[in-house]
Amino acid sequence: MRSRSTRGVLVKGGAVAMAVAAAAMLTGCGDKSSDGGASGGSLSISPVYQVDISGAEVPKATAATPADPAGDGTATCPPGLSIAMAGALTGDDAALGINIVNGVQLALDQFTAANPGCKITLKKFDTEGSPQKASQVIPQITDDPSIIGLIGPAFSGETKATGQIISDKGLPALTASATNATLTQNGWTSFFRGLANDDVQGPAVAKYLTNKLALKKVCVVADNTDYGVGLAKSITEGLGGSADPNCAASIKKGDKDFAATVTKIKSANPDGIFYSGYYNEAAPLVQQLRDAGVTAKFVGPDGVNDPKFVSQAGNSAKDAILTCPCGPGPEKFTSDYKAKFSQAPGVYSVEGYDLTTILLKGIAAGKTTRADLLSYVRGYDGQGLARQYKWAPNGELTTAQIWIYEVK
Repeated sequence: MRSRSTRGVLVKGGAVAMAVAAAAMLTGCGDKSSDGGASGGSLSISPVYQVDISGAEVPKATAATPADPAGDGTATCPPGLSIAMAGALTGDDAALGINIVNGVQLALDQFTAANPGCKITLKKFDTEGSPQKASQVIPQITDDPSIIGLIGPAFSGETKATGQIISDKGLPALTASATNATLTQNGWTSFFRGLANDDVQGPAVAKYLTNKLALKKVCVVADNTDYGVGLAKSITEGLGGSADPNCAASIKKGDKDFAATVTKIKSANPDGIFYSGYYNEAAPLVQQLRDAGVTAKFVGPDGVNDPKFVSQAGNSAKDAILTCPCGPGPEKFTSDYKAKFSQAPGVYSVEGYDLTTILLKGIAAGKTTRADLLSYVRGYDGQGLARQYKWAPNGELTTAQIWIYEVK
């Protein structure tokens, strides 16, 4: 991902408020609806159902009561403790980071309101989604002794670039959104992924496309990020013979003119296109495909599953299938989020909230050092808004499923 200016890496409250306001203005009508959908003009992103690794629909089940960040209101802790959030808060993909940090802030505010004996500060760090910027920002976090837990890094590339630094300092790092499957294969001892990885999403979505949607020929297009490349590999393998290598394509993050890719896809005449990347490129790509007369089903992953995809792509986004290892926000969470931020939650907001709740539960239980909080997270087993959270020794969830969404 492209690197922006190196100024302002620690974002104070006012700057974040400006970033949130700017993102809301850019999104326009692209808010999530109360049922977890996202609207853009007359179109909306709505959850359909969950699928398992075989692409089959998962029957709805009654989950246990999710953890409440407020707890019982009796928490006490030493003064000066803080948790950090690291992710893109400005730049082309800022909406994804803002979705997370808002979820983090909501959980922390609910905890603080209920527990006057334990005041915890949230420190927000803007990586702009860039591995290079994150490499400058993360040492500021790990070298700050007041920070005992981190939500992030948000993107796979920046996580790959900084995971060893975080692990060496023993800082619990819970990511709400970094899904590249190889991240948990580096021997890091303090990294926890709060959702399914791309090696779960890839096969599940591939089987959904071939079995449920009956797609016979799919063109897989990927951007050049760690996330895009890794997910495209997993999708292609899962599609098997339905992935047409003759129309597979790679684009650069930040590109806007996709004429060559569109020509290649049109000549292949597929019935499906999977774009492995982010909404900022997916929107012009689907517009240019539709303008060229390509009617194949357009499918995008969690990096595309954002109101900005709909608002930027307009009617070209109609009928797109969007997938995500993230879940839609429940009604009360959505209501609380809207009341605080004057906009609805987006992709990863629920995960940001859930993972912060886990850190806060640990602090309320007296785990107020990095080492103690890390041990608490390793042994955690509890229900959140999105799913059950329990981690294997490598930091992967022991169970994880994928949501299917549709633009209508």
